[in-house]
Amino acid sequence: MNMKKLGAAGLLVAGALLVIAFRGSEADVGTDPELHVYKSPTCGCCSLWVDHMIEAGFKVSVEDVTNEVLREVKMRHGIPLELSSCHTTVAGDYAIEGHVPASVVKRFLEEAPEVRGIAVPGMPTGSPGMEGPNPRPYAVIAFDGKGNRTVYEEVDPRR
Repeated sequence: MNMKKLGAAGLLVAGALLVIAFRGSEADVGTDPELHVYKSPTCGCCSLWVDHMIEAGFKVSVEDVTNEVLREVKMRHGIPLELSSCHTTVAGDYAIEGHVPASVVKRFLEEAPEVRGIAVPGMPTGSPGMEGPNPRPYAVIAFDGKGNRTVYEEVDPRR
């Protein structure tokens, strides 16, 4: 009888240790999904944006693709043509288009709104990866799969 209780207690302890071990590795990964960036192999501003995201603590993988493949990725993820930029990022079920600041991406992923993604259309001066003289304010646009768009956040890099 005591051996059965001892065996059961051992199984409980082993199970608890296993749960703790798995929880520890999940905490190390964090709650944000990995960012997978599709970009041209020759685009310097895209590489600078990737560096910005890594410095902000994101885990990032990069796939250099042709312009044709990049267009297909944008279409597959529902990015409207007028919101497109030079690179496309996939984070879980979301698309992140262009030079969106890391702080905005972090907040967006935490809030998890019911949209397809967010975009910074074009390549505005002053956005991450596009730093330079005369930065200008720009908008981060949220978009869904039905053609609806809203300003998710206004960014002023001069501040």
